[in-house]
Amino acid sequence: MVLLDGVHLVADALAAGIPIHSAAVAIEDAVGSANEALRTLLDRLNDASVDLVDAPAPVMAALSPVQSPSAIVALAERPRHAPDQIFTGPAPLVLIAVGVQDPGNVGAIIRVAEAGGATGVVVTGASANPFGWKALRGSMGSALRLPVLDDASPEQAVADARQRGCRILATVPRGGTSVFDAALGGPLAVLIGGEGQGLADALIDLADGRVTIPMQAPVESLNAAVTAALIVYEARRQRAASRKLEVRS
Repeated sequence: MVLLDGVHLVADALAAGIPIHSAAVAIEDAVGSANEALRTLLDRLNDASVDLVDAPAPVMAALSPVQSPSAIVALAERPRHAPDQIFTGPAPLVLIAVGVQDPGNVGAIIRVAEAGGATGVVVTGASANPFGWKALRGSMGSALRLPVLDDASPEQAVADARQRGCRILATVPRGGTSVFDAALGGPLAVLIGGEGQGLADALIDLADGRVTIPMQAPVESLNAAVTAALIVYEARRQRAASRKLEVRS
């Protein structure tokens, strides 16, 4: 089960076809609400035969994990995906987040992966739960749509990607090929290290290459989600340029 907090996430779960078992709605918002989005969502939940419960403010404060309680909180099935759903198409682009402990960063990585056209994300090592409420809010619903796996070790994630024909690139703070010079086309899996320690040397050694994002001194590292965003969008740029060349030829 996953906890969905707020109108946006509950609506995204419905749109993604994720079964919702029950929902609690703030009484003061459910009765005579001026919130059109909430009223529309409640109609959709009723149509889906979701068990709705009106809850007073103290109950909503206990159920909603955020400081200012949301108008609705729901329990839904946890999304499940098979590895083949991650590595789709002729040129899959997969992010492998290793030891990303901040759930907000995990969520942001998943969001930018969806936004930039990646085919999936593997969350592994000592990373935060991608389906915890903080990560779900950080992904702004992307974790409910984009295939996400979190049941493999880092080494197994690399092996699975290689078995499906992907090159493996490891992100390193220095000493790798500049992201703007690296070839990011074709089937590709990119290892993104966690806050502070980054990727272990043994895992980097499993990769086919190393990629570095150029940084002006004295900056030595970037946030994991920022790193993921720069790589995904550079890959997107390169792939779009390659398609244009193919069309022209």
